[in-house]
Amino acid sequence: MLKHFKKIIAVTLVGIILLICGVYALSYHVEESTKSQTFTNISQVPKAYTVIVLGASVRANGNLSTMLEDRVSSALSLYKEGKVKRFLLSGDNGTASYNEPKAMKAYLMDKGVPEDDIFLDYAGFDTYDSMYRASSVFNVKEAVVVTQEFHLPRALYIANQLGLTYYGFVGDQRTYQRESANKRRELLANVKAFLELTINKEPTYLGAKIPIDGPPQSSYPQ
Repeated sequence: MLKHFKKIIAVTLVGIILLICGVYALSYHVEESTKSQTFTNISQVPKAYTVIVLGASVRANGNLSTMLEDRVSSALSLYKEGKVKRFLLSGDNGTASYNEPKAMKAYLMDKGVPEDDIFLDYAGFDTYDSMYRASSVFNVKEAVVVTQEFHLPRALYIANQLGLTYYGFVGDQRTYQRESANKRRELLANVKAFLELTINKEPTYLGAKIPIDGPPQSSYPQ
């Protein structure tokens, strides 16, 4: 009985070790496979019609968190440099009182960006949904994605697996709180993305087509 129990323990430990190794191996692959698409120097970023800004937290007063402000500010720099022509702001608007895309739009318009260049995706509840909907709903097949360095590999990996031509621009402009925790979280987030891609999961919402080269007002709530 004891011998059998020890065997079970040994097999379990081996399984756990293999699982951990698999998680780290996947993360390594995600990072390495997207390095050539990732840019920190704005002059090296390829031109694209669209820049996709991935959402992050918005404060109760409607102001952008530091992380989100840096993403939007970096996208604005691309726009001013003539690297992109239109914004697709993708984030969470799961409740009436919380609206990431609206807050990002207000920030850009306050900086002088015309409304005609701003599209909103209110159903970008996670990175997978944002990438999937950018292609399926907004018909964005080529774009520059802006987010923080820890997050960018996963976004580009998802885009690659969906057959999209997306580049990444690192939006880091400072050192962030919980940076180590964010990097650890990416280990499991990469696994989630891999599983979603494997089963060809549809996003939480799809909806009507809103082509990125059409009028942006069609992406606003009626």
